[in-house]
Amino acid sequence: MGTGASSSSHGGGDVPEEEEEYLDQGGGGQLYVSLKMENNYKLKKGELLPHVFGSVPLVGSWDSSKALYMERESTSMWELSFVVPPNHETLDFKFLLKSKYNSNALCVVEEGPNRQLIGGALQGDARKALFRISSDEVLEYRVFIKADRVSPFDLAASWRAYQENLRPSAVRGIPDVSIGSVPETGGENGSSSASLELDLEHYVVPAPPFSGPVYAANNTETPRSLSLTGVFTKSDGSVNSSCTYKDSGIPIDRSSKKEMEVVIPDLSKMYSSSGMVESKSVGTFSPFQKQDSQRGLFVDRGVGSPRLVKSSSSSAFSTEVRKESPETKNSMPEAAGAVAAAAVADQMLGPKEDVHLAIVLVGLPARGKTFTAAKLTRYLRWLGHDTKHFNVGKYRRLKHGTNQTADFFRADNPEGMEARNEVAAMAFDDMVSWMQEGGQVGIFDATNSTKKRRNMLMKMAEGKCKIIFLETICNDERIIERNIRLKIQQSPDYAEEPDFEAGCKDFKDRLSYYEKVYDPVEEGSYIKMIDMVSGHGGQIQVNNISGYLPGRIVFFLVNTHLTPRPILLTRHGESMDNLRGRIGGDHALSDAGELYAKKLGNFVEKRLKSERAASIWTSTLERTILTAGPISGFPKIQWRALDEIYAGVCDGMTYDEIKKNMPEEYEARKKDKLRYRYPRGESYLDVIQRLEPVIIELERQRAPVVVISHQAVLRALYAYFADRPLKEIPHIEMPLHTIIEIQMGVTGVQEKRYKLMD
Repeated sequence: MGTGASSSSHGGGDVPEEEEEYLDQGGGGQLYVSLKMENNYKLKKGELLPHVFGSVPLVGSWDSSKALYMERESTSMWELSFVVPPNHETLDFKFLLKSKYNSNALCVVEEGPNRQLIGGALQGDARKALFRISSDEVLEYRVFIKADRVSPFDLAASWRAYQENLRPSAVRGIPDVSIGSVPETGGENGSSSASLELDLEHYVVPAPPFSGPVYAANNTETPRSLSLTGVFTKSDGSVNSSCTYKDSGIPIDRSSKKEMEVVIPDLSKMYSSSGMVESKSVGTFSPFQKQDSQRGLFVDRGVGSPRLVKSSSSSAFSTEVRKESPETKNSMPEAAGAVAAAAVADQMLGPKEDVHLAIVLVGLPARGKTFTAAKLTRYLRWLGHDTKHFNVGKYRRLKHGTNQTADFFRADNPEGMEARNEVAAMAFDDMVSWMQEGGQVGIFDATNSTKKRRNMLMKMAEGKCKIIFLETICNDERIIERNIRLKIQQSPDYAEEPDFEAGCKDFKDRLSYYEKVYDPVEEGSYIKMIDMVSGHGGQIQVNNISGYLPGRIVFFLVNTHLTPRPILLTRHGESMDNLRGRIGGDHALSDAGELYAKKLGNFVEKRLKSERAASIWTSTLERTILTAGPISGFPKIQWRALDEIYAGVCDGMTYDEIKKNMPEEYEARKKDKLRYRYPRGESYLDVIQRLEPVIIELERQRAPVVVISHQAVLRALYAYFADRPLKEIPHIEMPLHTIIEIQMGVTGVQEKRYKLMD
């Protein structure tokens, strides 16, 4: 049958020199253990399959019914990998053969003493695994045991080893995140029934109307004073007689001479920035740091992605989740789980003026402020925080028209300065008014490039909201030039400029006027994003930041970038439970589902043939893993966070059975699918909370990702990218055998859909 083999490594030749150096310097690490069994038997359907059971952290008991199934790596090889926590590196375990699905079937434990792995070293002699099926039948397996000590920073993204070293990651079967790869084989992908048209455009179907590039400022809040009439003056002094606001279609009568009434604080009476706020506890860190400083900022969340715990600060402020209605200001936030707990704690402990949070953008034009503000707004809304985006440029265009030349933005143009401060105060006043009606987080989007302007805003915010300045700094001339050209193409300011180069020159003149008077942020609480937009390095500086929600915002910003890449979302192929109309479960695919898996493998091969760094993400449930099976050549990651919404006691039932046997639960779910939680199960809000690490990791990726998951999970993920309201999530259509391609990049989020099967 072959000789037994067992090996144990502590780094060894397979570990890159940089990682060995890091570990030798005391960086610590966690133990990645890979167990493999090999035989030459051809197993038949229903036969006993290899499993592992033993002590923590394998399964936590020697109960054979809880043994972990070893996945088939090839026709003769079975494999299971897992991560050992640093506080428990002594493993006792044994192999056994049993049925994967029938817990009452025959179970055969290997002969001999327990196997022990202590600190990555196998104790005792290496031996084969012998299973006595009967008095005269013994099955023999070769055993391979490998242990690698790996930096904890690679826990959530250890599949990057595939990209950097051109070898598959060895990590699979982790309870929350498991990584593996499928050997490149011909398989059945080439069968005629699963083949695809050469041109993938043949399978494109219409996408919802949200998709397509949209100038981000057009989607921001509309001025409350829009219903008032006013004088709209061009830069040459002429007056526009009428105008139609494109976003809402509301005609604005500009013939009236009645001015908009806006209260402008007296800047001369405001205090100077030098005595305003004492700057304390400045911290700087890079998203790619793997040194001791990062370990002080992040902890493992248990679902594959670290979370920012606390940045250094001398004071704390708090946040409170608000609902739409003013009557529900003190009710439980829409966000669930940790978000709700933190929001309630902040509400109880925070000072009054810190109940509301204003993120005030600072930066020169063409630095990505509006794009960053739009992404942050979308993220906070998805988490359940009542957030709105107020763009001062939109206010300016509605108040003064779109034909302002660069001279309008000169610091020595008193009329232009007064007009710009007027609309800034108008937008900020609208934001504060909205907060007083129950809003939680306002994103104030403007250049705010002088201390005088920022002092004005801080004075207006006193006793009403907490301000955090978010400064975007970019020193890459190539990126700045790209942003300028996009601005000329998309901004309403240049919609009527027929000469593209003339528009570029005018905007660069405007930029030069801002540069002459620009004051970097040094006052108050602030976050500085320095050269972060490229996604290839950069820094974030944090000053005087504390509290749950601000920390969450910082962590999101650390991981976001503008690198264009596609994200492909698809449900698993049709399962047997889909055919029976049963929810939940963990059953195999139907014949149609298996055909879709083959078609999906062909599609991914064609669509991502030039993307060697792409990866495949699935849940830990069998139907998604089987759907990903025919996809070859890419590392595969299993996330428990991508598992279907858990139906609790209703798992495996049909909706008709729930209606008949649990009518109260059926009606409760029908009334509010978003917040309804199955008995001993989950709600959609619970799913959103466990998906947050997945969203962070998707934002952090620079290569394509294929996500194969389930209906409720994909509804929540899709709602994030499409910026759909929480209340719509349970009702988003997510058809089987359809691929949704989300394209992320500098122009925002675009969508394309492919339907491979009916």
